[in-house]
Amino acid sequence: MSNNVFIAFQANDDTRPIIEAIEQDNPHASIQYLPAMVKIDAPDQLVIRRESVEEMLGRSWDLQEIQINLISISGNIDETEDSFTVGWFR
Repeated sequence: MSNNVFIAFQANDDTRPIIEAIEQDNPHASIQYLPAMVKIDAPDQLVIRRESVEEMLGRSWDLQEIQINLISISGNIDETEDSFTVGWFR
């Protein structure tokens, strides 16, 4: 059984800063650039921090904006005001 989680986004200009923030905050993650999609895999969990995305965007960012270009998720979700975590929580 794999302990990997993943999140997949549409590949476009809106998701580029989100993907860069995920890459910065999750050095253990593996990013695959596919036609029209970017898939990010990681062992156990991926954390998307609002503050990191805001730094990449240069503006304030609501975590709900993640839903606009989201294709798929594998894992459980823990969402707060400041982060969106995909993981296998015990």
